[in-house]
Amino acid sequence: MDVSAKVTAKGQVTIPKEVREALGIAEGDHIVFRVEKHRAVLARTPRLLDLAGAVAVPAAKRGATWGQVVAATRKARSGR
Repeated sequence: MDVSAKVTAKGQVTIPKEVREALGIAEGDHIVFRVEKHRAVLARTPRLLDLAGAVAVPAAKRGATWGQVVAATRKARSGR
């Protein structure tokens, strides 16, 4: 799909309705622009809570605090 939009004097662009609908972008959503050489890719960023359950966590590691995760990672990287 190719859809064009005009840049305003303030550098703003309205995302065309067709693009918002195709990406599921709604008011209040956050988007990210990724620049790849001479083009930019636009994507809706997922809400963090929408990602819950997306990564399987082994039962033995569930319930660990962030500090415990960081400590275990550092220990594993140091080879001790």
